[in-house]
Amino acid sequence: MPGRSEKLLNADSDSDIALSFKVSRELFRPTHYALVTGASAGIGKAIVRRLLKDGWVVYGAARRVEKMSDIVDEGAFSLSMDVTGDDSMVAAVDEVLSRHGRIDALVNNAGYGSYGAIEEVPIDEARRQMEVNVFGLARLFQLVLPTMREASRGTIVNISSMGGRIWMPIGGWYHATKHAVEVLSDALRVETRPFGVRVVVVQPGAIQSEWADISADHLEAHSKDPGYRRWVAPMAKLLRNYDRAADPSVVANAVSKAVNSDRPRRRYATPFDAKLFIFLRWLLPEGAWEKMIAMAVR
Repeated sequence: MPGRSEKLLNADSDSDIALSFKVSRELFRPTHYALVTGASAGIGKAIVRRLLKDGWVVYGAARRVEKMSDIVDEGAFSLSMDVTGDDSMVAAVDEVLSRHGRIDALVNNAGYGSYGAIEEVPIDEARRQMEVNVFGLARLFQLVLPTMREASRGTIVNISSMGGRIWMPIGGWYHATKHAVEVLSDALRVETRPFGVRVVVVQPGAIQSEWADISADHLEAHSKDPGYRRWVAPMAKLLRNYDRAADPSVVANAVSKAVNSDRPRRRYATPFDAKLFIFLRWLLPEGAWEKMIAMAVR
């Protein structure tokens, strides 16, 4: 029978071996590189922080570079990017590729909501929202896919919305952009699967961020005709009352699951309200959905 001192010695030795193994595993863990757009606020910053916690090398990209100083202090890299400018997107992607040779995960988070009656939203504003929410996102696919296909791996995460599965009045242009993101993601998933590339959609519900106030500002700015007031005032009130909305970390957690999983789900809806509304839209006939929405927004 081993004595007490021998047991302690063996315990210490086992602990040392376990610690050495853990340190070695951390040191030799493959480095992963992520590019996150819209990283100057809210959901984007939360995603950057979560991926840093997961051990990724993270590049946050946004127009307002000065707003990313805090995540830079926490270990991220910042890039200037305007998703409506091709030169800007090319330069940002090229910078990451020139440093590391690859991008393992692209998180397309940049986007905004511009609400108003379809008739009243200026067509130039509708085009701009489509440019930011859809064409900028799609252009980034095109820029990162060649190296992902060459590496036979990579993950593209598109931050859509529960609004990509449902619709509400006064949000027609916004919903159109997010429905487009959903369809593009599905088609891209099938096209790129043979190359080892995964395409995932994250569908946030009500989240605490700048998004709601910006959407309400656009709504009130565009609404001139008294005939649409029955929809405008309740929607603006709803958008400005996001006090009980979920923390952006719930979206960041979904992104973390998507990029760190060997077999991610096609879609992650979060938090509960997103799951509920998407389910109801699937369940209810068109007429029933219209009546429910008319009751909700009044």
